[in-house]
Amino acid sequence: MGLDGDHFCLELEDGTKPSGNDLGLEKEPKTIAIEDAVKVLLQGLGEDVNREGIKKTPLRVAKALREGTRGYKQKVKDIVQGALFPEVGLRDRVGHAGGAGGLVIVRDLDMFSYCESCLLPFQVKCHVGYVPSGEQVVGLSKLSRVADIFAKRLQDPQRLADEVCSALHLGTNPAGVAVILQCWHIHFPNLESVFHDAKHQGWITVLVSSGSGVFENENADAWCDFLGLLKFRGVTADRILTRDSEKKSWCPSYSSSVAKGSSELIAPNPRMVAAIASILGSLGEDPSRKELLETPSHFVRWLMNFQNTELEMKFNGFTCGIKDVLKPNGECSHNHQQLHAELSLSFWSQCEHHLLPFHGVVHIGYMCPEGFNPIEKSLLQSIVHFYGFKLQVQERLTRQIAETVSSILGGDTMVVVEANHTCMISRGIEKLGSNTATIAVLGQFSTDPAIRALFLERIPSSTTSGMF
Repeated sequence: MGLDGDHFCLELEDGTKPSGNDLGLEKEPKTIAIEDAVKVLLQGLGEDVNREGIKKTPLRVAKALREGTRGYKQKVKDIVQGALFPEVGLRDRVGHAGGAGGLVIVRDLDMFSYCESCLLPFQVKCHVGYVPSGEQVVGLSKLSRVADIFAKRLQDPQRLADEVCSALHLGTNPAGVAVILQCWHIHFPNLESVFHDAKHQGWITVLVSSGSGVFENENADAWCDFLGLLKFRGVTADRILTRDSEKKSWCPSYSSSVAKGSSELIAPNPRMVAAIASILGSLGEDPSRKELLETPSHFVRWLMNFQNTELEMKFNGFTCGIKDVLKPNGECSHNHQQLHAELSLSFWSQCEHHLLPFHGVVHIGYMCPEGFNPIEKSLLQSIVHFYGFKLQVQERLTRQIAETVSSILGGDTMVVVEANHTCMISRGIEKLGSNTATIAVLGQFSTDPAIRALFLERIPSSTTSGMF
């Protein structure tokens, strides 16, 4: 098949051609205002905004944020109008079915939203149902589209459920609407705590509900039917949070600020805080809204985990040679090498292209002389954290870990990094559940397929943590 040379005359970084909407969005004043604010954030991190790799980051972030909050510009009536279809109910029989009382549920709607307390994306699995009335039903795709309108705004789980429920009830006039949301919020550790908390839980999960009409009473019979059809998805009545407890336990940044109190928190950079406030306004929000007053400070404190500073590598024996790191446990033979592997070392990092987190696990394989003890796990974990807490890309992270371990051991090293990227779910691509693996091989691993295969066989089949 032949292609005209002009076919590829204009491409985006991912190889796709930009649409007219994309090109128009780049020139809009709100996009430019967000770009300027992101440059302030990068400068606050000590970064050079003209460095290759982050030169286009302000535009990427602006487009991602505007795409991820497009719900502010959408109206429910534009979606629901024309989507109600006539459907009769039962004829001369006692019961409920069809367009007169038959319960309809659409399950497992995967979407994302932005947390209004910290601006980090969170994942949502939405289950929405309604009881038809007036012998009419709603086009099923409209349930998902209405839910997505409110997900594409700054949200907390309970308000998201309430807004979806209310909008569907007002827009379709059913006998009742029920919404259950399963939500996952990333719980990103800070640089200090990650070295001391080996069992850090990376996710906060909540289950919330909202009901109207026949579902307004949480003990109504209609809820029994609804929950009965979700029982294999881990959704039970006793796990659904009350409205009071949801806010207290949801956003890690909110919970941390409440626990510490304002007197214990370090005041964030005021220019960076002002930049976030301006971004909120450009997205169509009111920065003075009660729920958003502390959001700029929360986000800046989190972002400063990735400040570009010359951190000291506090690795035991890092500057020493292999003799100091590998200790003999008896008779030693440098002529015989053994494969050693340290698997599932956790890491947390920040994508420098979109200023969104990515996280996962690192597997390190290396050849060790027979008779020597393997490297201590804590040393390898320290190396991983050192390179993780920076503005990064996964390919560079993998290479840097491999080169550092190789410099300690003298050459033969293999590193596999498996990661979940928030930027893969919270932008236009929205590839929920995707996972990325990268490999670096040095020394013997680069020339011996058998050794590589032996190391890869040791990696657990499911190692990445989290929901994405």
